[in-house]
Amino acid sequence: MQGQNISDIIEEYLKRILADSHQIEIKRSEIAQLFNCVPSQINYVINTRFTIQNGYVVRSKRGGGGYIRIAKVNLISDADVMDDLMDVIDDNISFTQAFRIIQSLFEDSVLTQKEANLILAAIDQRTLAFEDKRVENAVRARILISILNRLKYDD
Repeated sequence: MQGQNISDIIEEYLKRILADSHQIEIKRSEIAQLFNCVPSQINYVINTRFTIQNGYVVRSKRGGGGYIRIAKVNLISDADVMDDLMDVIDDNISFTQAFRIIQSLFEDSVLTQKEANLILAAIDQRTLAFEDKRVENAVRARILISILNRLKYDD
């Protein structure tokens, strides 16, 4: 565990639990207590590591009986999830965010390693070397949404 920060450790813990089931329901305060950290640290981990781009859907209910539900989803098998993913991309996306999406599609066996590498080459920062980062991110988003639409409707 040397070299890992608390966020990495919490992420690893939650992913281990998720490996045994498709979905988990946690209480933020209980996890914070388990790791002796503030509840906002749990929020940070969930908001940055368990995103739709990474293949997770997170739902929460606030209050005394509140919970956070994390579900691992297959990005392609659920059209609503695919639509949510495209909404997140909107009209611009960074290479890092796009990489996470391609990685999730590869991990879900939607893309082969060769296909994933070809897509990554097409959306790479060196390929889309526009002076204006906004243009680069907009072109990357268009390419990625086009690919996702093709995957969504291709049987």
